Amino acid sequence: MRIFPSLCFALTLAACGSAPIATVSTSPTLGTPAPRVNFADSAPHDFGLRGPHGHPVHGIDASRHQPQIDWQTARANGVTFAWLKATEGGDMLDPAFRENWRGARRAGVAHGAYHFFYHCRPAAEQARWFIRHVPRDAGALPPVLDLEWTPFSPTCTIRRAPGVIRSEARIFLDAIEAHYGKRPLIYTSIDFYRDNELWRVGAYDFWLRSVAAHPDEIYGNRPWTFWQYSATGAVPGIPGEVDLNTFNGNEAQWQAWLAANSG
Repeated sequence: MRIFPSLCFALTLAACGSAPIATVSTSPTLGTPAPRVNFADSAPHDFGLRGPHGHPVHGIDASRHQPQIDWQTARANGVTFAWLKATEGGDMLDPAFRENWRGARRAGVAHGAYHFFYHCRPAAEQARWFIRHVPRDAGALPPVLDLEWTPFSPTCTIRRAPGVIRSEARIFLDAIEAHYGKRPLIYTSIDFYRDNELWRVGAYDFWLRSVAAHPDEIYGNRPWTFWQYSATGAVPGIPGEVDLNTFNGNEAQWQAWLAANSG
């Protein structure tokens, strides 16, 4: 395992990779920025001066592929927020979702649920499935719609027309906004964003995947709120590799965003 050079920093000025894993005995206020970032990466990319190290608030996204997360340890080593996979399509609930939801809350990690969109199911049906399983928690982060192509799906590899995809996305987004009372976010990848002109969906905060360049270089003028910058991260307390993310702003801006979106 190589330490990710651009993440070798800590707000407490601890030496990267050499400080002992911190633990906490009581839960901090939900979403309070973690005291340091102690992440590593098995395949780091050098983003240069515009890398994620320029952003102080970091987090992860997690699913059943990260079983039995020690949320207290993850929090103490830099995880301020977590996006948790909840549902997929109209009949799949991630088996780790409920425990991750409870564990993140207990550790003081700001947390929200995301839905992986299945292109062979009606959007309204998928929204009902998500609502059935994700709590309406005023303190949680807004829900997220994950929009990607599914070329390796064993049951659904269709590529619908861009206009159809945008229309279905709006149906899902409108339904969950009405239920949770929060403006949802959209997660997407480079090819899906371009192929379907997702900037035309509407005025939503975007969570963008870009693991080999800064999002501004890939997505042009698209404003972004969260950036997924690695799929090969290593965080104390999390078994195996995990996706790493950062918030686009300083600590004060993060607190302001939280106040506006998770109250």
